[in-house]
Amino acid sequence: MVSVLLFTLAGIILMVALWSLVEKRTARPKDGRSDYLKAAAGKLRDNVKSQPYIWRWLFQSSSERRRDYYRNEYLQSDAWKRKRYVVLRRDNWRWLVSICKPCHDSKHR
Repeated sequence: MVSVLLFTLAGIILMVALWSLVEKRTARPKDGRSDYLKAAAGKLRDNVKSQPYIWRWLFQSSSERRRDYYRNEYLQSDAWKRKRYVVLRRDNWRWLVSICKPCHDSKHR
């Protein structure tokens, strides 16, 4: 009886030690993201709609996650709407022209 109790206690102590080790290893370092991006990421984490969404997110590549965030979150945000308005007003309400990446890069040289 005493040996079973000691064995159980040792198992609990081992689990707590391992858990604290895992917590230390997975602690995130401070990142240099802006407050807007931190808030948006927190909103995405908090507003998980369903379990399949989580699994889809886990197995998506980072570029797919960025694309989905850009389409579903950023383009709907107030920050994007303000930025869009400022640019449209600056350009007299003429808007973008689609060009290929080499042409785009040549415009920025």
